[in-house]
Amino acid sequence: MGNTFFGAIADDFTGATDLAAMLARAGMPVTLRIGLPQNGDSTAFEVIALKIRTAPPEDAIAEARAALRWLRARGARRIFWKYCSTFDSTARGNIGPVADALMSDMNVDRTVHCPAFPENGRRVFMGNLFVGEQPLDESPMKDHPLTPMRDASLVRLLSPQVRRQVGQVTFPTVRRGSDAVRDALERPSGHIILDAVESDDLTTLAAAIHDMPLICGGSAIAQPLPLLWREAGAFVQAAPEPLPRPAPGRIVLSGSCSAMTRAQVGHYLDHAAGYRLDPLELARGGLAEARSWLQTQKADTPKIIFATAEPKSVAAAQEALGAARAGALVEDALAQLAIDARAMGMGRIVVAGGETSGAVTNALKVDRLRIGPEIAPGVPWCFAGDGTALALKSGNFGAETFFDDAFALLDAEPATANAAP
Repeated sequence: MGNTFFGAIADDFTGATDLAAMLARAGMPVTLRIGLPQNGDSTAFEVIALKIRTAPPEDAIAEARAALRWLRARGARRIFWKYCSTFDSTARGNIGPVADALMSDMNVDRTVHCPAFPENGRRVFMGNLFVGEQPLDESPMKDHPLTPMRDASLVRLLSPQVRRQVGQVTFPTVRRGSDAVRDALERPSGHIILDAVESDDLTTLAAAIHDMPLICGGSAIAQPLPLLWREAGAFVQAAPEPLPRPAPGRIVLSGSCSAMTRAQVGHYLDHAAGYRLDPLELARGGLAEARSWLQTQKADTPKIIFATAEPKSVAAAQEALGAARAGALVEDALAQLAIDARAMGMGRIVVAGGETSGAVTNALKVDRLRIGPEIAPGVPWCFAGDGTALALKSGNFGAETFFDDAFALLDAEPATANAAP
């Protein structure tokens, strides 16, 4: 059925592309699956993108377990539970419940959690998560519309979500080296939070944990792992393959309301045509006006359709419509507009926001992606079977110029893919 060595289960679509980018950066042959695969052979490195970050815990557990079964049936010896580097989670989960379920199904008594991504400003120090210079609960994540983060302590956040004990390996131990980390991990069982302040700390941690059956965390801890596995002769690396040249038409579809995405949308609107989606207007009048606007736009000119808004506007829409309906209206709208855009010859589509990325890829019936060049840390261009290029961006990733940077990268010479077709 397959020769998979590494299998990852991601809780959303942008997180999956983030992880795939880290593995591809290390030269790995990565296949990114959109949703639970139904059948077929597999490649050495498989990443499965689910849409379970804010699903009811019982549904998230069921989907993650199904993904685990598919991966293990194809020989996966290392499993990675990928969640956001800002530890996005509701009070009930789903980070902890899914990790617990995977541990039980794999019959392991310990796993590690490392959300740190220093290259993108996510650091864990003495068990507390920082976004830039701010503790998590003082960062813009405190106002996230679906997963507001009100505590920086990962031990306090994770403990109510899991049945097992939660411990930590803190910064002083990490700085003593991989042997010290390995010794510290021999004692506790359950869930262990790992500190990491700089990228070198991730290298230290990877050397200590690379032989663990289950690792949980953000994408950055995965980058050093393939070299360690390759040096151990665990798999044979495939040769890279050329990527397709997508149709030149381009569009940005933004559903994220993160602080960075708001800045990116503002920057792009300085020179691009824009149409703003309002959940309240969508509820009253539907999508006809937005679809009509799109039809008047030339395929290859800069354009953006966005629901990105300030927290007060988001809160007002959620109060009037309910959070679930407000979000669904935006996701469904952007999904339909993605279908329209591709039909108009737009083969280069940037999507901002994890929930939006899930809705768009589902609408376009994409079930498998090849990984291309990285636009910003953790955000690669991905290529569907029909040649459509998709950049699925997590809300807070990238610089203010991200949308321009993305299209400029594709306008350059054709790249080589690390992903198997």
